[in-house]
Amino acid sequence: MVPMVKEEARGISYSITRVLRNPHLWVVAVMMALIVIIHYHEAFVDVPVLERIGSVLGLGLTRATLWRILFLVPVTYGAVRLGIGGGLSILILATAAMLPRVFLISPAPREALFETGGVVLIGALIVALMHVMQSEKQRLSELEATQSTLNLQIKRLGMLYAISSLVSRSLEPGHCLAVMDKVGQLIETEATWLYLWDEEQRELKLAASSGLSEEVVPKTLRMGEGLDGAVAQSRQPLIVADLSADPVLKSTLLKQGVLHSVLVVPLTSKDGILGTLGVGTRLAHYFPPDEVDLLYAIGHQISMAVENARLYEKERLAAEALRVSERNYRELFENASDAIWVHDLSGIILTANSAFEKLTGYERDTLIGANVSMLLSSHGKSKVDKEAHEKVLRGEVSEPYEQELVKKDGSEVIIQLGTSLMTKGGQPWAFQHIARDITEVKRTQDNLRFYVQEVSRAQEAERKRIARELHDGAVQALVTVSRGLDDLASGNSQLSVKDVREQVRGVLQEVRRFSQQLRPSVLDDLGLLPAVKWLVSELTDNHGIAADIEVVGEERQLPPEAELMLFRIIQEALSNVRRHSHASRVVVRVEFADRSTKVTVSDNGMGFEMPTRIGDLARSGRLGLAGMQERAQLLGGTLSIDSKPGKGTLVVVEAPL
Repeated sequence: MVPMVKEEARGISYSITRVLRNPHLWVVAVMMALIVIIHYHEAFVDVPVLERIGSVLGLGLTRATLWRILFLVPVTYGAVRLGIGGGLSILILATAAMLPRVFLISPAPREALFETGGVVLIGALIVALMHVMQSEKQRLSELEATQSTLNLQIKRLGMLYAISSLVSRSLEPGHCLAVMDKVGQLIETEATWLYLWDEEQRELKLAASSGLSEEVVPKTLRMGEGLDGAVAQSRQPLIVADLSADPVLKSTLLKQGVLHSVLVVPLTSKDGILGTLGVGTRLAHYFPPDEVDLLYAIGHQISMAVENARLYEKERLAAEALRVSERNYRELFENASDAIWVHDLSGIILTANSAFEKLTGYERDTLIGANVSMLLSSHGKSKVDKEAHEKVLRGEVSEPYEQELVKKDGSEVIIQLGTSLMTKGGQPWAFQHIARDITEVKRTQDNLRFYVQEVSRAQEAERKRIARELHDGAVQALVTVSRGLDDLASGNSQLSVKDVREQVRGVLQEVRRFSQQLRPSVLDDLGLLPAVKWLVSELTDNHGIAADIEVVGEERQLPPEAELMLFRIIQEALSNVRRHSHASRVVVRVEFADRSTKVTVSDNGMGFEMPTRIGDLARSGRLGLAGMQERAQLLGGTLSIDSKPGKGTLVVVEAPL
């Protein structure tokens, strides 16, 4: 209880001391004293000095009205300087000073009381008027302060709009630098900087800075490094009034002592940290909450811009990848060698490539919108609908299958077809088909099977022929020689040893002839050209056909397998001339180039009608020509035959030898 009383007494004493130290109070006191002297100057007639002062201050007035009016001066001054409380207090004191004269000195008390009341009323009005004027002045000051605050807010809103416009355009270096300049102007700081988080590199990268040299601002910061790294890690704003006083918070920005006070706020999103935004001053500065909120608002704008920019970049890259994918698919679709078309679930063709036009013979405008059934036989359509389509609709992989396709000219081709399902919104939408014309392959396979069968028959026939000739020729001759030797040994022979020797020599010549026909030894001993010359000379000597050989280029040795293949091709060509052409002349031409060998066999015989496809040679009964083609393919080369009835035949084989 006692300490409380002491505290109250100390407070009262402090208030009295503060009041007494007010100079306006002493001015009012002096004014009141002088006016009281004037008002009661009759009382000082016995004091010469005071009487003289009262006479001078009274200005020789004889009426007390003016004296009473003088009390309004300290009242007015007190109301102006000390407020309504001071004015009322002085008015009360003035009233108390005037009343004794009214009742004790004034010869007309009623008139003096009326005048005194009028002065009190005027004083009260003056105090009230001063109070109203002070209230209006205070209100005006408040309005001016509000106007100033409003102007500041308008300026800040304009700056925020300008910053938002700059940020919304792009986050290119030029725009970022302009944003940093605007931020510095808005918060009235000398330095601003912006770091953005690089998710791939896991570091903060400087996007822009204003008011700081490149040597001062670090280009990159790790998480937790420096002020910005600490803000990025904690995701909380950081306000430092005096960085030099806190060694823990010193960063690269302070190595040259360029900043004194710093405010850094994080840029965040729902996915995490986006970066940091910082401002700094070279002199001491206190960042009030409104500036922190303002920097947060700017940071929010930049965060949205960063998110939008990154989202736009992702969408742009995705769209670009989609465009590239679509372009690549379109190029692949259009330039594919295989025929590709797409039709909906009801069979209406939606799109097709050039290869499909070429395959069907129809133009694309005719194909689009038509039903695929016009291209398929009834058996083929049933197969597609019931097997491939149902299989892919069940989610199974459809294996390639063969299908007959009817072309525009009515001809049929065999295609190998692959079917896949196309969806839209997760629902089946269309079927895509990829087809390859395998008609030639199928016919080649059929011809090859027929060729193998015919070759097997020919080989058996050749074996029978060789066996028959050996039996009828060499074997019979050997039997005769054996009997002659037996007779000669028994002494009953009519032949001499010389006769038997001649018989043996004849058998040897017959065996040698068979051996030369099967594989001439000159091919193994001397090579291709001597063997071909032997074939040509045999054709001339034994069959009376004029045959020549021409060699072009520098002669060279070929691999044994290649020489054997070329020899058999030439042998078969000359055999055909001998057996079928009825030619009187044949020329064999061998050309040696740098990387290839070309053999041409031409005759002036009767010729023949070539099949549509060279693969049909075997089926047309020309097994020799089919064998020549097979041997040319084994060499990795090509065989071409040009023949017309009555115009001879030209056989050309070229191989990379």
